[in-house]
Amino acid sequence: MMAEPPLQETERLDLAEFGRMLRERRGTLSIRQAAVDAGVSFSTFSRVEAGAHPDLATFTRLCSWLRVPAARFFNPVTERRMTPLDEAVTHLRTDPRLTPEAASTLTSVLTDMYNTLARDLPQPRTAIACHLRAASVMRPGVPHRLASLLTDMRDELERQVEAGEL
Repeated sequence: MMAEPPLQETERLDLAEFGRMLRERRGTLSIRQAAVDAGVSFSTFSRVEAGAHPDLATFTRLCSWLRVPAARFFNPVTERRMTPLDEAVTHLRTDPRLTPEAASTLTSVLTDMYNTLARDLPQPRTAIACHLRAASVMRPGVPHRLASLLTDMRDELERQVEAGEL
């Protein structure tokens, strides 16, 4: 089993904050007047102010009208875990010096090498738990010896399964 890869951060548009700031900036202006001032249609301004997702051109116009950078409305959100191989492949595919064919070839070679050379990390040993009604009346040390015996039995069963004997 491979080690847990680091989290990849992506960003989401905070539409609630965007709408709130549009309403605040609009103040006493009508939606029609604010839309004209911002350079967008009335219906678009109204939808975005209510929380709809704007297109990129509308988003940048409205950010300009609000006089705030677009980055103000992006919040990091954890999406998925990136493996080191994923990161390397991403870098290769986005390298402007590589043609798509060259990037694909390098990615394929790197993936093959990684899969051949990467080793699985040892699995953490799971504890064997056994509830015995009589444990409270057993002689001292018996439960521990029993746990050791059960662990040995499990190890032998795992060995037999891996060897194809079971």
